[in-house]
Amino acid sequence: MNRSRLVVACVVVLAAAGGGLLALDAGVFDSGAYERATVTVADENGSRLAAVDVRVADTYQKRYTGLSNTSSLGDDEGMLFVHDQLGTHAYVMRDMAFPLDILFVAPNGTVTEIHHARLPPADVGNGELTRYRGTGKYVLEVPYGYTNETGVSVGNTVEIDGYDA
Repeated sequence: MNRSRLVVACVVVLAAAGGGLLALDAGVFDSGAYERATVTVADENGSRLAAVDVRVADTYQKRYTGLSNTSSLGDDEGMLFVHDQLGTHAYVMRDMAFPLDILFVAPNGTVTEIHHARLPPADVGNGELTRYRGTGKYVLEVPYGYTNETGVSVGNTVEIDGYDA
């Protein structure tokens, strides 16, 4: 291989590697349009506690970006993260502008875990972010304190209207 072809080959390899690294940045992903749905939460007696209008994050790119590019949420707004199957998942407050309540939900709709996630200190790097873990197929993010205000708790039931999983 002559010298000029070797240089071109190296540039192509480096560009491809750089592009791969850039793809890890949430801002590079094309998140596309979000489906919308309404999530209703009921207590063990079936009494409605809350209803939230959500954007549905049902692809890896949408789950990765989450609410990072959102400046605020209304009182009854949120995001519903849909995973392919039940599992233990960890969520972080990467590039967030506001704190959240994070609810993990089993495939049958039962709330399994609730975290009250505050914003991390400004000097914390992505690798040092608190990981909010829980088991579920779905994760619902709503404004901080929403679960306390509405009485939503572990064991309540979530129903998703307007989204075909």
